[in-house]
Amino acid sequence: MIVVFRKLLTLDEAQQAINKHSTPKPLGVEKIPLLKAHNRVLAEDIIALMDIPPFSRSTVDGYAVKAEDTYGAEENKPIKLTICGSANVGEPPKIVVKRGEAAEIVTGAPMPEGADAVVMIEYTERKDDALYVYRAIAKDGNVMKAGSDIKKGEKILKAGQLLGSSEIGVLAALGLAKAAVYVVPRVAVLSTGAEVTEPGKKLPQGKIYDINAYSLSGAVRESGAEPIYLGVVPDEASELRKTLKHALESADIVITSGGVSVGPKDLLPQTLDALGKPGVIVCGIAIKPGKPTTVAVIDGKMVFSLPGHPTSALLIFHLLVRPILQRMAGLKEKEVFEVKAFAALRMFPAKGRRTFVMVKLKRDKTNRLLAEPVQEGLSGAITTLAKADGFVEIPENQQFIDAGEEVTVHLLKK
Repeated sequence: MIVVFRKLLTLDEAQQAINKHSTPKPLGVEKIPLLKAHNRVLAEDIIALMDIPPFSRSTVDGYAVKAEDTYGAEENKPIKLTICGSANVGEPPKIVVKRGEAAEIVTGAPMPEGADAVVMIEYTERKDDALYVYRAIAKDGNVMKAGSDIKKGEKILKAGQLLGSSEIGVLAALGLAKAAVYVVPRVAVLSTGAEVTEPGKKLPQGKIYDINAYSLSGAVRESGAEPIYLGVVPDEASELRKTLKHALESADIVITSGGVSVGPKDLLPQTLDALGKPGVIVCGIAIKPGKPTTVAVIDGKMVFSLPGHPTSALLIFHLLVRPILQRMAGLKEKEVFEVKAFAALRMFPAKGRRTFVMVKLKRDKTNRLLAEPVQEGLSGAITTLAKADGFVEIPENQQFIDAGEEVTVHLLKK
């Protein structure tokens, strides 16, 4: 049987152990309708098979002309042209514009052959078939040329891009009805503990609502994966084992919270170690917060058992779980955003442990950016992370960070 916290690993050692047993990669590719592709990750480069726009078109209402025919036109000295027809939206022009001629045209209509510019209607006057132009126009003026937006053969989107409204619009412009996207990883999320009750139910005396499963499910979605909420599992060995087996069968990765400390009801490490090989690979990390974190690999699937403290759980998710989920989802691992600031107060680490101090950013009277520690509050306080803009990392061998000292703040949000 595993001995809980027999040897705390450093954060680096824990990450090495995880990397040794796991090489996260996309789970596969599927083609789905474009209308269902929002927030999915593109699985292939998109090469334009056509010009966009596919034809040169007018960007204004006016008259298609040969630009050189308008040179010299002035308010008191208009150029007279002959109207030879019109060009309409949605149909190929049936006319050719010759020297001294003009064709009526509306915004979006294809340019007729022979014309190379469009005079805005505001700068013209029409009298029967005669058009008087009061302002000259340069070649290609008020014309969107074929291929000026996207050229045929151009790589327009790259594999790994998240498909938002703009990217989906590009795919639609290229005539694509479906998109090849990576399969979304499924993540089983559950909480443990006799004191936890699901939101929406009456809160019995002595219990609290399940914070972690909901906040972690949100974090899973933000990482490009799909959470499967399995509810609250009591601290009972057979029930815990049954739920974990179901979680492993129904998901690609499992996240639990609570039940990883050293109390008599903290059964997760032993239960996980008995479920499959190699079992528990991390059982305690020398960090604060997050010391009880346990990681197991069960027949190729990762299980992250996070502390019950909401701030600790979300921080460990940020440090260890999110990068793995992003790679499984096919996302390019998001850049970690950092800013330089000055410590507003002295910050102390936990002895012998790498410490992550949650901070909020503010400006002083001289406009310096300050990092002010967020009060941790009591165990279970969710507001610590909600109030924090980021965290400052203090190495194991550093005694403290002094007030006024420059620090690097790792931002939790862009």
